[in-house]
Amino acid sequence: MARHSTEADYGVFSLAYVIISICAMVATLGLDEGVTRNLAYARGVNNTKKVQELVSTSIQLGLLASVSLGVTIFFTSDIIATTIFHDTALGLPLKIFALGIPFFTLVSIFVSFFRGFDNIKPRVYLQDVLINLLFTLALLTVVFLHLPLVSVFYSFVASLVITCTTLIIYAIKRLPCPIRFTTRVLVDPVTKELLLFSLPLCGVAMLQMIVAWTDTLMLGVLKSSIEVGFYNAAYPLSHIIYAPMVATVMIYLPIISGLYSQNQVPEIRRTYTLITKWVFTVSLPIFIVLLLFPETVLDFFFGANYTPASQALQILCLGFLIVNLLGPNGVTLTAIGRTKFLLWASLAAAGMNVILNIVLIPPLGIVGAAIATAASLTLHCIIRHVRVHSLLHVNPLSKNMLKPAIISIGLMLAIYFIVRNFLTVTFWMLPLLFILFCAIYFLAILLSKSFDHQDIMMLLTIEKRLGINLAPVKKILGRFL
Repeated sequence: MARHSTEADYGVFSLAYVIISICAMVATLGLDEGVTRNLAYARGVNNTKKVQELVSTSIQLGLLASVSLGVTIFFTSDIIATTIFHDTALGLPLKIFALGIPFFTLVSIFVSFFRGFDNIKPRVYLQDVLINLLFTLALLTVVFLHLPLVSVFYSFVASLVITCTTLIIYAIKRLPCPIRFTTRVLVDPVTKELLLFSLPLCGVAMLQMIVAWTDTLMLGVLKSSIEVGFYNAAYPLSHIIYAPMVATVMIYLPIISGLYSQNQVPEIRRTYTLITKWVFTVSLPIFIVLLLFPETVLDFFFGANYTPASQALQILCLGFLIVNLLGPNGVTLTAIGRTKFLLWASLAAAGMNVILNIVLIPPLGIVGAAIATAASLTLHCIIRHVRVHSLLHVNPLSKNMLKPAIISIGLMLAIYFIVRNFLTVTFWMLPLLFILFCAIYFLAILLSKSFDHQDIMMLLTIEKRLGINLAPVKKILGRFL
């Protein structure tokens, strides 16, 4: 889309997507995380009846909230476009996206059911893969047939509708409990309990989205759609660094909730530390490539017009790496029921983000927005880490994680300066450099003897889940324990 439209058009799409994402988050009422945790907890104490009630109640609440909000956005879209963003081109996209809010919400809620039953396949195959695959195919059609920009928005909503329908059919056939509805959902005791737990999570999610998306919204208000387009080339690329953490917490939350219901705190500590180490290990080589070669990456994915976003990309990458370094602290606090603290922590980070955006965007543009986001992400993560440490005495910054990281970063920087001075780096060279950086990091881990028996246990779990034979890998690692 960025390559076959103007920077301003891409900016309009980005603004509309952010607005509707926030609306869908509000309509979800925090149920996507709240239901997952409560289902896992109820299963941990063998409360089958409550499992059934949680599923039915959350569907009805999500439908009620999402339809109401979708109708509201549909009829106020022109006011939002002209009064807040001063861009009449935003009105029609908001109307179209408003139609997708109920489907957006239901996808999140139905995926949360399967997560509560320790099944992340629907999340991966439907929410992550199918929506994006359908939208990509639709975009290719729009570009090939030279259809107008509005076709892009209809394509996205159509992708949501197809995915939601597929997911509902799959849930009816595969959920361990049947889906039933009640006319007394608003007065059901489970409704009150679920909302009291989930609404703070909704607030947390909204505030986290403010941290993530305020820069986009405020660039639209204080600058222009072109600046929004530049920034939204940098932000999704930087978010790749956070992808290993996102993938991990999908299954981490129900597992930790089950452990907490059985009061297995030492096991929670071990799991937390191990997950942090593996997430950081996977994300560090990605971070190095994006940090050292931002212009090349932006040029390949978005075109040469978007290379002015390179400095913003570097700053955002640093912020996401710090988040990975401190581990899944937010999800852990959710699992142990500290949702109100999460709300206050998110409020502090969101407030800081808004203030920094107001101060930094006018003089610095997208660089100021990137600084604001990286700083608020760091503050948010530190606040949550301090709380998790005080409750569970978790310390993810182990010697076995930091030692090989320091060694490999030094070697990678040395290679960077050699390559930069003697070669012109093009995109086809980046995969080779990435493989080289991964090899250096892996050797640093082995030679510094940073693997331990917990890593072997993790490999055994992966081997069992994926049904593959990792015996050669375990044999090699065993020599360096």
